[in-house]
Amino acid sequence: MDEIIGTVEYISFQNTENGYTVLDFSSDGELYTATGNVGSLFCGEKVTLIGSWTVHPTYGKQFRIESCRREMPETAAEMLSYLSSGIIKGVKEKTAAKIVEAFGDESFYVIEKYPERLAKIKGISAEKAREISKEFIKNAAEREALIALEKYGMTTAECLRVFKVYGARSVETVERNPYLLCSDGIGINFERACDIADRLPEKPDDAFRIAAGVLYVVRHNLSNGHTCLPREKLIPTAATLLGCSDDIADIQTDNLIEQKQLVSYFLGGREFIFMPDIFNAEKKASDSILFMKRFTPNDSSDIEDEINKAELIGGVCYNDKQRLAIKIAVEKGILILTGGPGTGKTTTLRGILKVFENRGLEVALTAPTGRAAKRMNELTGREAQTIHRLLEVEWDRNDKPVFSRNRRNPISANAVIVDELSMVDITVFSSLLDALPIGCRLIMVGDSDQLPPVGAGNVLHDLINSKALPVVELNEVFRQAMESLIVTNAHKIVRGEMPDIFRTDKDFFFLDRPQPYSAAATVAQLCSTRLPNAYGYNPTEDIQVLCPSRKGEAGTVNLNKVLQKCLNPAAKHKREHNFGQRIFREGDKLMQIKNNYNIQWQSGETDGMGIFNGDIGVLEKIDEAAHVLKIRFDDKIADYPYESNSELEHAYAVTVHKSQGNEFEAVVMPVTGVVDQLAYRNLLYTAVTRAKKLLVLVGSRQVVEKMVSNNSKAKRYSALKNFIMLGDSE
Repeated sequence: MDEIIGTVEYISFQNTENGYTVLDFSSDGELYTATGNVGSLFCGEKVTLIGSWTVHPTYGKQFRIESCRREMPETAAEMLSYLSSGIIKGVKEKTAAKIVEAFGDESFYVIEKYPERLAKIKGISAEKAREISKEFIKNAAEREALIALEKYGMTTAECLRVFKVYGARSVETVERNPYLLCSDGIGINFERACDIADRLPEKPDDAFRIAAGVLYVVRHNLSNGHTCLPREKLIPTAATLLGCSDDIADIQTDNLIEQKQLVSYFLGGREFIFMPDIFNAEKKASDSILFMKRFTPNDSSDIEDEINKAELIGGVCYNDKQRLAIKIAVEKGILILTGGPGTGKTTTLRGILKVFENRGLEVALTAPTGRAAKRMNELTGREAQTIHRLLEVEWDRNDKPVFSRNRRNPISANAVIVDELSMVDITVFSSLLDALPIGCRLIMVGDSDQLPPVGAGNVLHDLINSKALPVVELNEVFRQAMESLIVTNAHKIVRGEMPDIFRTDKDFFFLDRPQPYSAAATVAQLCSTRLPNAYGYNPTEDIQVLCPSRKGEAGTVNLNKVLQKCLNPAAKHKREHNFGQRIFREGDKLMQIKNNYNIQWQSGETDGMGIFNGDIGVLEKIDEAAHVLKIRFDDKIADYPYESNSELEHAYAVTVHKSQGNEFEAVVMPVTGVVDQLAYRNLLYTAVTRAKKLLVLVGSRQVVEKMVSNNSKAKRYSALKNFIMLGDSE
């Protein structure tokens, strides 16, 4: 990192929520532009900026700020600059000059301690004096906290988050227990908290470190899909991380349980440890499922005529399992419908929908992602929306999502059909169940052979394995679907059979490129020229590269660089912006990699908030003046402030996990250099079933064989199945 000492000359942009600022500063007689999260600065202030130099293609040399060291103004002249900057609400240049003229070097002392003396100045009432003092104290506390905390190696953005949570007691709180920085509201990882602890003037109580380490292990494993951990696995893992004995980790785990920061629950004779919110989500979901099961509509009327009518209207002939699924949906009101490609899930779903609507039911169609909802809309001809939108997501003061629709304010529907249930995590599923009105039917559709969700939980598998709900698995592949080699090979993969990779007259192709560098070059050729020339595909919109891994020459990181260069090369008419080692360029294909409920979007005359993990869009415009990226996600245009760039990745190539819920006209998948922990069957199956019309595997036949033969699935610890089974037996 570079350190530059200079003076703030002009502030051209500032986001008051997160402190992101664009400013001009002078150093050694030169004027530069600097950008970053710095909090409140004022013109004329002397600062030390810590960060790195970048060269912007349009605006030239800029300084990207990671942290900012500042001092509180001490002289009358410095105080005048501070007060004149507009940083204190209600104080402008004339008022600032009057205050400093009256009190000189004691101006800040008077404002803070004796605001009534300000009221003696002409133009300042007693009420205004109190408001000035209140605003000054708030700003001064923030600046003092930032000055103190930055000494411990925290970035300004992190300091601002700390101050938002702990206010004037921020420094005292962090110096006593720096491991509180690992909380959700601040989000500093455990390793950084340890580093900050080492910089403190006094070493904090080691019990804080042990407790934070145990929490870190449990919280970290949520990102691996586990909703809980067996205690006998948690303790040695935490002890190894912390360099302490198992007994010490065990004692702190008990303390955390007593403090209700963790939850302990015995299942099948084993003790499992949960984060409280995840425990509540699984428990509430199981309670909701059991309640629905006990209070189903129990419609015993003969519906055979209605099914026959649905066949006639739809021009189809349902097989026995499809008829059974429609019957259960009506009579029982709760159903899990599962099956692979070409088995008629969509046809069955349409039949259920027709019968529901003929009975006058108000039906809500929903799916976990925007693309899955759009596909549902196209297949049914009915409006479908994301689960988040159905539940009317909002966010609290800590930017945590909350749903307006819940038990007290349920959605307006008599029946809900959820598609792509395999990718719904436990928190979203629990929230959905919580928002269903009493007597509402629930139809859950998914493919149990696909990968589990990116988030925590294993909802579809747990529901099926609980054996508490009616499940209809469609396994007959229809004749029309049999024409597709994608479909037949997908079913072969599920059965553990080698797919037919030598046919060249269908929609499934294999190109033998066992070396990763050769596979990467072939993938680039396929996307840029061969497939567009042969099939007329748009390289960005129609073709998607899916990789087992991020790493290696055939991983997403390298392939995104290669594909950006050949699909969207630099040009004079395209604006671009450097974000660290990444270049975002107009025309780039990008993916949102975490839920962000604060991103604004517009779709025609409709506007809303929220772009979600896995959504894919195209960067249409870089607005340098406003520091905004305009990205089109299907029919929505979203505005991203520059500081949100870390939530975006290039999406010319994405991992198979990130592709869940999406379908693409053509899929190209490198299958070479795949590490053992990713060379398993349902990952390959999930990738294959993402392709609608064309699939090309590029790589090694041996790797394909290894993936097909490996049916071991990554173990996920979850409790929904157990909670349902326990409740069902009572």
